[in-house]
Amino acid sequence: MIGYQYAVLRLVPAVEREEFVNVGVVVYAQMADHLEIAWRLRPALVRAIAPTIDVVEIETALTSLADCAAGRATPGKPEIRSLGARFGWLTAPRSTSIQPGPVHGGLTDDPSAETQRLLDRLIGPRA
Repeated sequence: MIGYQYAVLRLVPAVEREEFVNVGVVVYAQMADHLEIAWRLRPALVRAIAPTIDVVEIETALTSLADCAAGRATPGKPEIRSLGARFGWLTAPRSTSIQPGPVHGGLTDDPSAETQRLLDRLIGPRA
């Protein structure tokens, strides 16, 4: 079994209202050299709490975070070489519209499959 850590990525359209929609997960398994973000944006659910939100802008931001996790150069994001440091940066509290939740841990045989399992369980099935 491989130990891993994960955090849920939340879309917080209006911080002062303290409402959010889970939109993705970031999973880090040090022993497997695995860091991955998977996301699924459900526009109808997002628009239920933020009718005027720019869904394309949110998708662009989530793609940028996933690129950062994968170590691809991303405008406006720091270049961080170590997976552990990248995970720390991705899960650090921030006041933007996409915020990480608390970090949790678990055990798995397959970190990539666990990423998809968490995505289905915590974000919901494909629309």
